[in-house]
Amino acid sequence: MASINFKEMVVQNSARLTPFALNLTKDFSDAQDLVQETIYRALVNENLFRPNTNLKAWLFTIMKNIFINNYRRKVKQNTIIDTTDNLFYLNTKADGKSIGNQAEANFMMEDMQKAISELAEEYRLPFLMHYKGYKYQEIADQLKLPLGTVKSRIFFARKELKDKLAIYSHLV
Repeated sequence: MASINFKEMVVQNSARLTPFALNLTKDFSDAQDLVQETIYRALVNENLFRPNTNLKAWLFTIMKNIFINNYRRKVKQNTIIDTTDNLFYLNTKADGKSIGNQAEANFMMEDMQKAISELAEEYRLPFLMHYKGYKYQEIADQLKLPLGTVKSRIFFARKELKDKLAIYSHLV
């Protein structure tokens, strides 16, 4: 394939890459960077492209692989390996303050249990089943309710609990 023709085809397909990049990154500037990196890698690796194959699919594959590699790199960079004897680094918050004492956790658990017990029965039961690991469809089958009803009741239970336990929002 002629080098000029290949470059023109890559540039023509670049507009199609942006929506896919936005879908992957969920951020416009990151998406632009991803598109730029994809085009660069495609042009540098022109010799790897096989003529009479789908260029658009090849570009999308390059983009997906770049995104996955970048994601893995970020996760690896954020991994903390704590070699201290008492796991000091893992037992501290990001702001450097130590974790609260057990009494705070006990108060919070009591407040959460009280808030859950105050939920209306129609919301509490599906919420607790979902909390215990039941899938939406399993809850719907067991309670003989439509799937949408189960989902909305769990949603409203979460919303009510979030409002009741707003005092603890700074801990999250």
